[in-house]
Amino acid sequence: MSVILESSFNIEDIIKTPESPGRRAEPKPAELLIKLRKLQQAKKHFEDDAKETMLSRCARKEEEDALTAEALQLEGMLNEKEELNRSLQLKCEDLQLEAQRQLEQNYQKEEAVKQYCFQIQETKLKHRKIRMKFENQLQQLMEQHKNLSTVFTPQRLPAEIHSAEYTTEQLLKAEQQKLEQLNKLLDGLSHTQNAEMHMDTCEKAP
Repeated sequence: MSVILESSFNIEDIIKTPESPGRRAEPKPAELLIKLRKLQQAKKHFEDDAKETMLSRCARKEEEDALTAEALQLEGMLNEKEELNRSLQLKCEDLQLEAQRQLEQNYQKEEAVKQYCFQIQETKLKHRKIRMKFENQLQQLMEQHKNLSTVFTPQRLPAEIHSAEYTTEQLLKAEQQKLEQLNKLLDGLSHTQNAEMHMDTCEKAP
């Protein structure tokens, strides 16, 4: 900021000494004193103007430094936010992939459970058919035993009883084997479900 010095005198007017025509007049002490005061006043104005200019330059320099520091700070914040944004995008992609994997695993588990349920129902149905067949055969044997006295002679009765006992034993063994197969299938399904629950717990653990 520059200050325009406004005064009723000019530097040249101060330095210039009035001359009379034909001879050089000597300045009077009063005039010299007035000119000296004017020079001192002008010097003070110039010093004040220089000081104000210097203060203005210092203020502009401080303002420029403050703006530069603020720009660097904003640039650093922008870089941090961009880095955070990239990190969040990568994390979002990872979460999407993990969610897709979980959906696929859940679908596979549901399909496996459906398959196990179908096998169990099929095994139960086979077991029911075998049991009904066994009951029918046992009923037939019981009916035959009721009529042993009329159908078989006393001499053949022990052999027929042994045959009936053997047939009953074989049917019981077949029934026991089916029951063991069904229990093994149920145990396999239980172990599979426990293993899947353990895997899910391990995957969810930090």
